[in-house]
Parts: sequence; structure tokens; C-alpha cells
Amino acid sequence: MISVSTLTHSLGHRLILDDISVEIPKGKITALIGPNGAGKSTLLHLIARQNPVQTGVISLDGEDIAKTASTDMALRMAVVAQELGVASRLRVRDLVGFGRWPQHQGRPTEVDKAAVEKALEEFHLLDLSDRFLDEISGGQRQRAFVAMAYVQDTDWLLLDEPLNNLDIRYAKSLMAKLRNMAEEKNKSIVIVIHDLNYALANADYFIAVKEGKVAFAGETSDVATSESLSELYDAEVNIIESDGKCFAFHH
Repeated sequence: MISVSTLTHSLGHRLILDDISVEIPKGKITALIGPNGAGKSTLLHLIARQNPVQTGVISLDGEDIAKTASTDMALRMAVVAQELGVASRLRVRDLVGFGRWPQHQGRPTEVDKAAVEKALEEFHLLDLSDRFLDEISGGQRQRAFVAMAYVQDTDWLLLDEPLNNLDIRYAKSLMAKLRNMAEEKNKSIVIVIHDLNYALANADYFIAVKEGKVAFAGETSDVATSESLSELYDAEVNIIESDGKCFAFHH
């Protein structure tokens, strides 16, 4: 479990997160939702240790992440940020291969090489594997970065808006893969997501953030209501159930 306690974070004089306390369950898909500028990505970055904690404590299975060795964190948590900055003259296969670095420390074995090949296949990247990152589309690069995190094979996977740039086919495929990872491999996944229908269909747990505070948190079926989502987004959101599935209508 990831536990966030009294977390406050500012950027200059602007308060981004205000005294947040929340728990993220293991073995589930947790969706971080909320309007633009709410603080979702900042919260994810702090959990991922991409930014230092200013006030409060974030713990992973009872251990303060600020006091955890970076090598240990890399074996326990993989992260895909929203800004995918990397050298453009890097080939897709090499990028994905970086995900195995925490395991082999520069000495890849046949097991590592096989894991990379499997990830390239799983994310439909085999035919792109020898191309440079600046030769492929934004959506293809997005899949390559997710594949890199996937091949890291950690218990926790943190994704910041991974559906950006993905078309319907690959967005659906990625969410199905995440669902499989949680159910079949007991992986714990935290995803910042704007598409409510993908979140409703796949997330077990919702954490809603608004104006730097947790608006609500809990099992998706308990907290994702028309009332709570309409208040969260300051816009009418209707939750409709059809064939046992929930859909959000907000157009």
C-alpha cells in the first residue's frame, strides 16, 4: 500500500497540494481524476520521487520513500511521466531495454533480452523496434515508454495520462493490458486519466483531486456517482448503466 500523509506542496508562492492524506491499495488499478490544474500529476510525481516532498510523508509498504535507496525504488516502482523527453536518436528497442537496467545493472542476460522482445511484441512495437524515436508518431513513442516501464516488472506502475496520443485501438489495448496486470499478476497501478469512461470501465479505486485537495476517494462503484463527478468537474455528468457497465455522459 502507498500511504500519503499530510502532504503539502507549493510551486513558488502557489499552493499545488494542500494537506493531502490518502491511501492507495495494492493489487488494484487506482485512477487519479479531476479537473485540469487540480494537482493530480504533482501528486503522482511526488509518489514517484520525481520531485522531493516538501511537507508530509509518503510511504510504500510502511517505508518512507524519502529514505529508500534509489536502486531499491527502481525495483519496486516504474513510472511513465507525461513529458517524454529523451534523446531523439535513440532506437525503440534500446529505449524499451532501459527498463531492464535495475535488474541487470548494465550486464543484460538472455532473460533480460527475452523480456524486452516480449514487451516489444505485447505493445505492437516489433516492426518499429529499429527505428529512431524521432521517426515515429507521438502515439507510438507513448507505447514505447509504457513498454519500457512494463518490462521493468515492478510491483507498482505509475502512469501520467498514458492515453495521450493513443488512438482507440491502442487506448483500449493498453487499458485491457493494465486490467490483466492487476488481475492476473497482482500488479498495483496508479493512473492519471481524463477519460472517465476508461476509468469507470477499468479502475477499481478512484481518487478525485480538486484545487489541491482530495475531493473523494474510494471504490469506484461507491464513489463514482453523477452527483460526485458533477461537483468535481463543475459540469453536469450523468452516470448511466447499460449491460452491467457504467458510462459517463457529459456532452
